[in-house]
Amino acid sequence: MIKVLIADDQAMVREGFGALLGAQSDLLVVGDAADGAQAVAAARRLRPDVVLMDVRMPELDGLEATRQLLGAGHHDGPRVIILTTFDLDDYVYEALRAGASGFLLKDAPAADLVHAVRVVAAGDGLLAPSVTRRLIAEFAARPAARRARPVALNGLTPRETDVLRQIARGLSNQEIAAELVVAEQTVKTHIGRILAKLSLRDRAQAVIFAYESGLVVIGDR
Repeated sequence: MIKVLIADDQAMVREGFGALLGAQSDLLVVGDAADGAQAVAAARRLRPDVVLMDVRMPELDGLEATRQLLGAGHHDGPRVIILTTFDLDDYVYEALRAGASGFLLKDAPAADLVHAVRVVAAGDGLLAPSVTRRLIAEFAARPAARRARPVALNGLTPRETDVLRQIARGLSNQEIAAELVVAEQTVKTHIGRILAKLSLRDRAQAVIFAYESGLVVIGDR
């Protein structure tokens, strides 16, 4: 059973999402919160597997709430899906950097919301290739920063490094398998090892790590 916490300052949104998720046999809504501070307190008390976090809330916004739940020293925190009415804004970008597993538009189809919770609970990042490419565009619009190459990258095998580069380009597992001429299951195995070696939560963090570490730069192919 996947335990879900819903954090949104609009009661109708909380009730609507709660009814939708609660109707699924494998999902259990354990609580809700009307602002970021309540969300942090409820998540620590109820220990949900997934938090649906509205990005714009009073008291504490979704970004800061995500930081508090997933920041340094909170490696056992829940998976966080950022809810937004915008396609991709700075709040979402920063939330992904803070450890969120992805984002979902509030007007997405009901099936997408259910799918998102299941995907994130399973340990995958909620970044479809098209979303990843928009995230890459966000990096392209920012000033380039020179950073020292993280030592952790030295622990990756050449093939794992190749896979990480392909993830950062926005390729799906199927596309990576075709690009590297390997089985899709082999790609999944490599991704699991990459995340473990780099202490990353999921694919979303892998994309950000690849760019911020300098492993991949805008324009790489």
